[in-house]
Amino acid sequence: MIIHLTDPSLVLLIGPSGSGKSTFAQRHFRSTQILSSDSCRAMVCDDENDQSATSDAFELLYLILAKRLARRLTTVVDATNVQSSSRTSLLTLAAACGVPCVAIVFQLPEEVCQRRNLQRATRHVPPEVIANQMAALSESEANFEREAFACVYRLTNEADADRLTIVCS
Repeated sequence: MIIHLTDPSLVLLIGPSGSGKSTFAQRHFRSTQILSSDSCRAMVCDDENDQSATSDAFELLYLILAKRLARRLTTVVDATNVQSSSRTSLLTLAAACGVPCVAIVFQLPEEVCQRRNLQRATRHVPPEVIANQMAALSESEANFEREAFACVYRLTNEADADRLTIVCS
């Protein structure tokens, strides 16, 4: 599969914990292009697992995103983004900056996400959190076509992400 991105673009990675979003982002984008909710959480409280810092982390993420989009720089948001409400403000910001927004949806089986979560060296998410994220993703699936995405790409198995090529123009 080839993903064609207009430069600049806002790329939203959408999927539950353990679906491979961060690994994918690191493989296909420069570190300066990736805004990770976990990294922002670590920046504001020194612990990417501290959920009490989530509000501050997203405030920081949105601030950096606004600055990057205003400069017309391609930016990747690495967060679960599984609920429509979490995507709305990101889509609105991209539209205000005149930057197209592309969704890359990680629709891998829950067993894969749970297995990958257990294999992580440090940060483990409780299994019920992943199950809830899977349910939220499933519920919002119908909304993708109604949301203001320039394009929606779906990765449904582990090999999809491995074979994928991203072309920016």
